[in-house]
Amino acid sequence: MEGGAYGAGKAGAFDPYTLVRQPHTILRVVSWLFSIVVFGSIVNEGYLNSASEGEEFCIYNRNPNACSYGVAVGVLAFLTCLLYLALDVYFPQISSVKDRKKAVLSDIGVSAFWAFLWFVGFCYLANQWQVSKPKDNPLNEGTDAARAAIAFSFFSIFTWRSGATSPP
Repeated sequence: MEGGAYGAGKAGAFDPYTLVRQPHTILRVVSWLFSIVVFGSIVNEGYLNSASEGEEFCIYNRNPNACSYGVAVGVLAFLTCLLYLALDVYFPQISSVKDRKKAVLSDIGVSAFWAFLWFVGFCYLANQWQVSKPKDNPLNEGTDAARAAIAFSFFSIFTWRSGATSPP
């Protein structure tokens, strides 16, 4: 029996070679790496120290919510990718059609939700970066990291959207 609902006819042992070759697994790993870049960039260089005020501030228009949103979405996307990678490993062993259906539908729903969150994050970070004042960062410290977080937020929209359209 080759087919079956949601691949239930293929239920069996774990094959790492097959897992690594699947497009949704590759997309999930790429999404995982993009989330590391986003939250890593913001955590590492997204905050600047003000010599005059003696406290640090967010590079995105001095808006701590922008940095917090970027870090939160990045970390939660990182954890979500790990969770669904674990589900991808376990998926071939699920023989119940109902359980496979739940796994596939949750993957589609979660991927669409994260594509939306990354879209919001990209718009928010790009807007806050655009209205940032040059006087707040005269030496252009952390600008590459800020731009990287914006760029990889944009790329993440497409990796998560593609994950929503190509379930296991």
